[in-house]
Amino acid sequence: MTDTQPLQAPTRERLPLEGIKVVDLATLGAGPWLATRLSDFGAEVVKVERPGDGDPLRQVGQADGDVPLWWKAEGRNKRCITVDLKADGGREIVRRLAADADVLIENFRPGTLERWGLDYEALSVDNPRLIMVRVTGWGQDGPYRDRAGFGTLAEAISGWAHLNGYPDTPPTLPPFALGDAVTALLGSYATMVALYERDVQPGGRGQVVDLAIYESLFSLIGPQVILYDRLGIVPQRVGNAVEYAAPRNIYRTGDDQYVTVVASTQGTWERVARAIDRLDLLEDPRFADNPARSRHRDELDAIIGDWMAARTQEEVMETFVRHDATAAPVYDIAQIFEDPHFRAREAIVTVEDDDLGPTQVCGVFPRLSRTPGRIERLAPAAAGAHTDEVLLELGYSDADVSELRDRGVVA
Repeated sequence: MTDTQPLQAPTRERLPLEGIKVVDLATLGAGPWLATRLSDFGAEVVKVERPGDGDPLRQVGQADGDVPLWWKAEGRNKRCITVDLKADGGREIVRRLAADADVLIENFRPGTLERWGLDYEALSVDNPRLIMVRVTGWGQDGPYRDRAGFGTLAEAISGWAHLNGYPDTPPTLPPFALGDAVTALLGSYATMVALYERDVQPGGRGQVVDLAIYESLFSLIGPQVILYDRLGIVPQRVGNAVEYAAPRNIYRTGDDQYVTVVASTQGTWERVARAIDRLDLLEDPRFADNPARSRHRDELDAIIGDWMAARTQEEVMETFVRHDATAAPVYDIAQIFEDPHFRAREAIVTVEDDDLGPTQVCGVFPRLSRTPGRIERLAPAAAGAHTDEVLLELGYSDADVSELRDRGVVA
């Protein structure tokens, strides 16, 4: 761990979502990450975990000793309580939490909250301003609604995996939870739209956000719909290329590193040609414009690849930057830690943690000029670390909390 990153300590400047209360009933991926994005900008989030092991994210990925690191980072800024939602007393706790909440996020299979009496129709009786975000793989209706849903399945059925990979290889899944990450971002936007409508338009009522992971990914490749409808085109895998522009690829440098180059406009292509000292290519009819370059991408990639192979990654980047040509090094996380631009923009910040001490994590994005988000604290290692605190605020007495604990409703 380096000591070059700024220590992000809690400050007292007001954050833009302070006063917004969020109940996070979701587990593992898209739903909790949506709540985390809101918490980064000041929303008060109460994370409800199941008794025992807590959120399954605690068991995912690596740990530092007994401290789960993915959980530490992704569960940040929340107060965590453990509640058995299958028990009457646990459901009463959720009803109390929802009574003055602005947002409730859940990702159970459709119909689960209805069976527990915690659906939107039930909770909105006491709180008509409540916004319920329902995250599922397939949505709240349709023939697939009752199927098990995970981001990986959505990455396949949405059409995304079909496009990812090379023509001679099978469809390729991403090496991380892309579907959940995209859904969390889209869900954050949807939640803010619903909050704005509730607070600005006449009526002041909440509503349900039906957030399906497969639809979040499908929206990324939305232009395929009109292409297929009007022209019958079914796009295929093209590796690192895109069908509408060339060059666009990743090239190996002489020191076994990689650089990516893209030139989707004529001006950027001309600068690339100057950077590799091949102005003659600008007169070559094979490379005259984007359609021509796309038809001859293999020849163009070979020319650029040969030039790259004779130079180190550092030499390539120095030349391309000097010519204002569009290129970037392909980084791993170790290189990101050392990069001056990441450091200057505080893309990595250090947070003082009770369990781990000073710990570096990804910063908060996007960056707001007057009210930037911040990380107040990382997630607690112990499940239910804030259970007593939250229940007392809800009006339970110390005796009530002890009884709930004795009955296994909370832990």
